[in-house]
Amino acid sequence: MKGIILAGGKGTRLYPITKAISKQLLPVYDKPMIYYPIKTLRKIGIKNILIITTPEDQIYFKNLLLNNDDFDINFEFKIQNKPNGIAEAFIIGENFIQNDDVCLILGDNLFFNSELINNNCLVKSSRIFVKKVKNPNVYGVLELQNKKPILIHEKPKKHISDYIVVGIYMYNNSVINQVKKLSPSKRGELEITDLNNLYIKNKDCEIVYLEKNCVWFDSGDFDSLLVASKYVSEHNISL
Repeated sequence: MKGIILAGGKGTRLYPITKAISKQLLPVYDKPMIYYPIKTLRKIGIKNILIITTPEDQIYFKNLLLNNDDFDINFEFKIQNKPNGIAEAFIIGENFIQNDDVCLILGDNLFFNSELINNNCLVKSSRIFVKKVKNPNVYGVLELQNKKPILIHEKPKKHISDYIVVGIYMYNNSVINQVKKLSPSKRGELEITDLNNLYIKNKDCEIVYLEKNCVWFDSGDFDSLLVASKYVSEHNISL
C-alpha cells in the first residue's frame, strides 16, 4: 500500500496565518502538522508517500522532508494547482499509485490511539473510517440502515446519525477510474463524499468504526489546532 497526503488548499479557516504559510506546516505543539499524518502512515507500514501541495508551498515541504532523518520514507511530490477537491488527489497521483492499494490522509487530520487504522488487506475495493462524535452535522455523516451503510450526507441540516467519515481513506487502484467517473459538484470540486458513495452504492465499501478511545483532530481551525497542541504536549506524543 502506498500513501498520499493532501496538503493543498488555502487554509481559509486559519487566516491570516495561512496567507503566508501552508496550514500543514504550522506547529502542532513542537512539530509541523504534517508530521502527524506521516506518522500515521508510517505506523501502518507505508514507506512510499506522495505529498500533494499548492504550487507556491511545494518548496517548503521539500525543504522540510527531503533528507529528513526523522523518517525512513520515500517522499514524492506533486502539485494541485487549484482546490479542485480531495478526490482529485487520485488523478494527480495516478502514476504514483500504479497497480497498488492506496491510503489517502488529509494533512490536517491527526489520529492517536487507534489499532484499527492498519493496512490489512482490503476485503472490498474501498475502506472508510468513521467515528462517533457529538457534532456530526458539520462533517460528512454516514447514514445506516440495519447497521448497513446507505449514504454519506455532506453537512446535513437534519440529524442522520452520530457517525462521521474522518479524513483517512483506503482503496485499491480501481479508485483512479472511479474518480474519473465523477462530475464536479456545485462548488466545482471532485468530492470525496461522491467517490465514497459510489463504492457504497455498489456495496463495495468496508466501514471501520474507530475505537471510542481513538483521539481524532480535524485541526483546520484555531480552536482545534490549540486543543491538538495541548493534547500532544500533555501526552508527550513522540514520533
